[in-house]
Amino acid sequence: MRTVVLYARSPEWRAIVERADELMASPDFRAFKSEARTRAGFVDLPGVGSAFIKRVEVPSWSRGIYTRLRGSRARRSLAGAAMLAEYDLAHPEPLAAMDIYHAGAIRASYLVSRALINADSLSRFMLGPGEIKGRNVHRRKQISDTVAAQIRRLHESGIYTRDLQETNIMVEDNEAGGFKVYFIDLEDFRRAAKVSWDRRITNLVHLDRSIGRFLCRAARLDFLYSYLGHKPDRATARKMIAEVKAARESIDRRKRRGAPTAKPVVAPLAGGTR
Repeated sequence: MRTVVLYARSPEWRAIVERADELMASPDFRAFKSEARTRAGFVDLPGVGSAFIKRVEVPSWSRGIYTRLRGSRARRSLAGAAMLAEYDLAHPEPLAAMDIYHAGAIRASYLVSRALINADSLSRFMLGPGEIKGRNVHRRKQISDTVAAQIRRLHESGIYTRDLQETNIMVEDNEAGGFKVYFIDLEDFRRAAKVSWDRRITNLVHLDRSIGRFLCRAARLDFLYSYLGHKPDRATARKMIAEVKAARESIDRRKRRGAPTAKPVVAPLAGGTR
């Protein structure tokens, strides 16, 4: 096995990522996700604070060769963080990243990032314990408007993501009385000269599929108008809703078949956001 440290903010963080397996096996590690090939969670480190550690294993040597050509999860996460930082879009700060090679193939990737202590996923933050906060309609709309505005900023900056769902958006209260939105799962971000309407609608449909369980249809429609920055006229709104519905049905069919989600083809929205 060969270890390659891709990034370390300081010598201390380099030592920490090199000890990632030891730290993740310790009783102080609080697992957040534990699946066949992915393990992630939090650990408190004396002198440096809380960190989030994520390890992704590559299932086979051939896949590891492909991953090396494409870029490992850790390397793509660093690239995604750089894209977001360029436009001051909030995200977990990477502290260290490392790849493990065997026989020329990447077999595992590690990312250590600053823990978002006061933030929570969009649904949990919006609803609150026992869903009590979710009953505050004004607060819920403020959060929805803030998230919509940040996604619009993301797209207007020439950035989109392949996996926009509510669990990949975290929110916290800010000092000014509003809310701060973080984009996470950094490896899925991509840059484009201009984010086209069909890419935008794909992102919005992916998000809509995950927020539908805690936002009613009217609230989801209001989110869409907040993203656009205006309420379109009735004819344009109907056309836009039909496009969103068609894209969602296409994605739902692919999900049911277990096929890769392709970018839905939609006609340009007259008078809408490009």
